[in-house]
Amino acid sequence: MKKQIIAYVHSHWDREWYREFEIFRMRLLRVFDNVLDMLENDTLPSFYFDGQTKAMLDYLEIRPEKEEQIRRFVKDKRLFIGPFYCLVDEFLTDENCFRKNLDIGLKTSRDFGCTDFIGYFADTFGHSASTIPILKEYGIDTAIAWRGLGDVPSEFTWKFDDDNKINAINLVRGYFNDVFSTPWDIHKKAEFLKLNLDKIAEKSGDILLLPIGADHLGVETDLLKQVNEVNTLLDDYEIKIGSIFDYINAVQSRFSEYELQGELRDNSKTFVLEGCYSARLDLKKYNIQACHKLNLAEKLVKYLKIDKYLPLIDYAYEMLLQNQAHDSICGCSTDDVHAENIIRYKKILQIANNIIDEINFDQKSKDLKVINLSDKNYRGTVEFTSTKDYPYQILNIKRGFDKNLLADTQRIPVTEDYTDIKTYCAYADIPTGTSDLKESVEETDVFVTDNCIGNSKIFLIVEHDEIRVGDKILRFLDYTDNGDTYNTGYKADDVPTIGKVKYSRIYLEGNNRSTLRLDVKIKDDVLHCDISLDKDSPLLHFHIEWENSEKNHLLQVAIDTGDAIETTYSEDFSNIIKRSFAPNYDVRQNLPKTKGLEVKTNTAPMHRGVVANNVGFVTEGITQYEVFERELKLPLLRSVGVISNPKNEARTTPAGPPIEVNACTQMGHNVSDFWIFLGDNLRDMIDDVFNECVVIGE
Repeated sequence: MKKQIIAYVHSHWDREWYREFEIFRMRLLRVFDNVLDMLENDTLPSFYFDGQTKAMLDYLEIRPEKEEQIRRFVKDKRLFIGPFYCLVDEFLTDENCFRKNLDIGLKTSRDFGCTDFIGYFADTFGHSASTIPILKEYGIDTAIAWRGLGDVPSEFTWKFDDDNKINAINLVRGYFNDVFSTPWDIHKKAEFLKLNLDKIAEKSGDILLLPIGADHLGVETDLLKQVNEVNTLLDDYEIKIGSIFDYINAVQSRFSEYELQGELRDNSKTFVLEGCYSARLDLKKYNIQACHKLNLAEKLVKYLKIDKYLPLIDYAYEMLLQNQAHDSICGCSTDDVHAENIIRYKKILQIANNIIDEINFDQKSKDLKVINLSDKNYRGTVEFTSTKDYPYQILNIKRGFDKNLLADTQRIPVTEDYTDIKTYCAYADIPTGTSDLKESVEETDVFVTDNCIGNSKIFLIVEHDEIRVGDKILRFLDYTDNGDTYNTGYKADDVPTIGKVKYSRIYLEGNNRSTLRLDVKIKDDVLHCDISLDKDSPLLHFHIEWENSEKNHLLQVAIDTGDAIETTYSEDFSNIIKRSFAPNYDVRQNLPKTKGLEVKTNTAPMHRGVVANNVGFVTEGITQYEVFERELKLPLLRSVGVISNPKNEARTTPAGPPIEVNACTQMGHNVSDFWIFLGDNLRDMIDDVFNECVVIGE
């Protein structure tokens, strides 16, 4: 008896990737026009629209007359949309945005009549187990994945913990199957399908799942005819076009036979493309800033019950989610795509900052107040800008217009209003909710000299070209990187250049904050490092600016933790997670020789922080870390100039097109921010850096 094959027809739709959004949308019009015609003419039983709604909405902006037809096919369970608004990278979002993605996607899907949903992660570069409890909370009990699964069955149970588990489907051969669009004769197509179905059958029961589709690929108008012809040539299989949900219902008994817990990042069978988490770190920095500031603006609006701003916030979140689509935020698209991403990020920050400024103006408070929007007390520094004089430490003075003047719709600024804008730093103990801003007056514990900065909790010293944080040595390293946006291009036996301190001096000395400035020379570049420390704070803040003058290299900061690193704790998009490492594994000595392999690395994605052996980093837009022996490393820059380098020794087959992307070299001015602490309380350190305090009344 032939095994039953349930084939679902789809087109994997990146809104932007190796071509820009508007160009891909023009392609979308042609692809989806054809899909709707085929559904209407019953030459296509059903179509899966890639787990998102935004592609459909992009289509309807140009073809609004098609909405009634789309609604009919959705309600008839022939067109499946959602649950997400945009395809998401599971490691480069945050919990708030992940929920927004589901909120918007499900609302749109249900409005169109869709009732069947799965967590569709067919091309995500690895999978976070933190998705599981959230999907369950939203009533979604099944997910589809591919990359990062390793050698597992087609059906399994995926666990976050004992209380949170869902059914999961492994796309054994991936979502990419364009055999029916190739110019081969039907016998060769049948032969190719048999080879692939045999591989899928090794991991499946009597019923197999077969995707039909590929990236931005249209559906062949004679697909049903081709399937019928292929069926006559297959001895062991019978293909029937249906839906993913037909397959899920048919294999329910198999999910419980195999169980897998935790994140899925095994690259022994599929590429997980680790270089995406360190490509275009300027883009990642914007993403973290936008996530934090927009969340802060939304919390402030809801706390003060100023509902008029909610539509603006929803609009900004939609832009943010568009930027977090997995090929966009990963940094593996064209320069023009990412230029548009940055414009979106700037617009999001404009909206969030201006909402806060307008609220500040409308409150008309005579006294400075601080609103702590978090659920716990905060003790530390808060910054605010004002044209007024206050008895707090001044960090800097710039020229500009008073933001209260800019928010006043009954006035316009004139030349005479251009004045000094002071940035203040106050130290306070701030409970949740609203309170007066009253600076704590106890004596400061911060000190700074020309080669040392510290307080009662942490210190840094520069001696004999060596930087030490406590008794831990900090180094700046530069390696060769002949890679691309998808993978770091490691070079066998590569020895790093080590940065040397050329200059150090006091840059700022104050009761609430002091700053030590270092110049570190590494090759032909000089890193200007401002290292700041606040009163009573365990966090050393590194703000680094430099002019990158070289291509194809990896610049890192590394700290010696004192012991071999076997375990790390890092923030993924929703939780602090534990990972295990082989500290002596040297990636540069293990580059693959066999076609189709991707090198295993000691790198991992993170959201905003990592700790190992009681030494930790908090970061703003550095979304990857590396472990080697005793050192915990962060990438400050990965300068590469091609989307996919076919000669990348870390990956023996291409992962995308070899399009030049000069902006990804990040030549010229660069900025990087991270914080170092000693201890293991990563969550509190992240919360302190990204505190949710807003000063109003200035």
